[in-house]
Amino acid sequence: MPKNETRSERFQRVATKRTNDILNKIRILGNCANKSGYSYTPEEINKIFNTIERAVKEARGKFHFSKKSNEFKL
Repeated sequence: MPKNETRSERFQRVATKRTNDILNKIRILGNCANKSGYSYTPEEINKIFNTIERAVKEARGKFHFSKKSNEFKL
């Protein structure tokens, strides 16, 4: 990490690397679609991609901050 790196620069550096790592893993997962090397069911594929989609939604949700109070009011 560079000494005078701002928080924004750090985010851009780290997020870029992590995003590229994830995209690479997804490409590698796509290699499993080769029917000559693998056997799988539609249910297994749905389970994989439902899990991935759920994880993406959870991660995206962490970036949405609400300024609303958790305090109860009538």
